[in-house]
Amino acid sequence: MADPTDFYLFDELLTDRERDVRTELRSFCDKAVTPIINDYWERAEFPFELVPGIAGLGLAGGTIEGYGCPALSTTGAGLVSMEFARADGSLGTFYGVHSNLAMSAIHMLGNEEQRQRWLPSMARLDTLGAFGLTEPEHGSDAVRLETTARRDGDAYVLDGRKRWIGNGSIADVVLIWARGEDGKVGGYVVEKGTAGFTPTVMTGKTALRAVWQADITLEGCRVPAENKLAECHSFGDVSRVLTKARYTVAWRALGIASAAYELALDYALQREQFGQPIAGYQLVQEKLASMLAEITSMQLMCLRLSQLVDSDRATAGMASMAKRNHAAKARQVVADARDILGGNGILLDNDVARYHADMEAIFTFEGTDSIQALIVGREITGHNAISPPKPPAAKEKQTT
Repeated sequence: MADPTDFYLFDELLTDRERDVRTELRSFCDKAVTPIINDYWERAEFPFELVPGIAGLGLAGGTIEGYGCPALSTTGAGLVSMEFARADGSLGTFYGVHSNLAMSAIHMLGNEEQRQRWLPSMARLDTLGAFGLTEPEHGSDAVRLETTARRDGDAYVLDGRKRWIGNGSIADVVLIWARGEDGKVGGYVVEKGTAGFTPTVMTGKTALRAVWQADITLEGCRVPAENKLAECHSFGDVSRVLTKARYTVAWRALGIASAAYELALDYALQREQFGQPIAGYQLVQEKLASMLAEITSMQLMCLRLSQLVDSDRATAGMASMAKRNHAAKARQVVADARDILGGNGILLDNDVARYHADMEAIFTFEGTDSIQALIVGREITGHNAISPPKPPAAKEKQTT
C-alpha cells in the first residue's frame, strides 16, 4: 500500500485535482521542509527561507475564488492544511493563520475594495497576515475582549493588548479585533510600521517553536477609517470566520497523527529487540492497529465535514466536534508513537518528539477541549451550560 495511513482507500474519495494538490505539496514538504525543520524548531526560529517555495505552490487563500487565489474545494483546502501539519506543526500554524484566518476574514468581512487591496499580494505571500483576537485575559472568553477602537476624524484609534498572535511580529497586515464606542466588535487592518503598534515575540515555548507568536501592545494606534472591515458588525461575524477555519484544524490534527503513525510503523519494522523486529510483538501491533483505526475515522470525519462546509450546511457544533475529537485522538496517537520509539522517542532527530510537543498546542488553540464540548452541548441540547447558582445570602435576623 503506497500510503500506510490509507487503510480504507480514502484516496479513491478524492478528486483528481485534490490528489494532485496533495501530492505536489507533500513532495515539496518532503524535499524542502523535512531536512531542515528540526534545526529551526530547536533554535525557535522561523524558517523564512521556505516562504518563497510556499508562495510558488499557489495555495494561499484556499477556497477563495479570484484575487490570485486557487479556488480549492473545501476538501482540497483541508488536505493542504493536513500536509503542512504532516511536515511540521509550526509551518501548519504559519499557513493556517495567514490563509485560513487572515485571508478568510478579509474575504468574508471586507468590501470589494478591501479584498482587491490586500488579497492578491497575500495570495502571493508578498504580504503576510496575522489574526489578532486573543488577549492576555481573554482566551476562551474572547467575546469579552477589552481592546478598544474610537473614531477620531478620518481614523480609528486602537488601544489594548493581544497575546498568542501567530505571525504577529512578521506580518505585514494584522487584523485586530476591537470593541467600538457602540460596544460592538469590529475588525481593523493594522499595517506594518503603524505607530503605536508594538509586537514582541513570545519566548520559552515548548511547542510550535518554529513559528513566532507575539504579544502585541496597541497604544494610540491610528488606523485609517478605510482599514475597518466593512462587513464586520459584531462578534458573531468574527465567530463565522472562526467556525469556517476550525474544520482545517481538524485536518491539521490528522496530519500530525498520520506523520507520527508512519514514523512509528517504520521504526517498529526496523528496530530489533530480542532477536526480531518489535513490529512482531503483540503489544506493538495492538498500538499500531489502534492508531490506524483512529486515523481512519479522522479521515472520514474530515471528509464529511468538508462536504458539509462546501454545501453551507456545517454548524458551529459540527466544526467544534471535529476539532475536539481529532485533537484528542491525535494527541493519543503521537503519545503511542513516542512510546513505540522508546527512549529514541524523545530525540528530536527522530521527529516524533517534535510532533508530540506540537500536538499539545493544537489540542488547546482555537478553542480548548472543554470549550468545544460546550459548543457541541449547546447545539444538541439547546441550553447554554451554566455554573451552579450561588446560594442565597443569609437573611438578617429580625429584632423586636
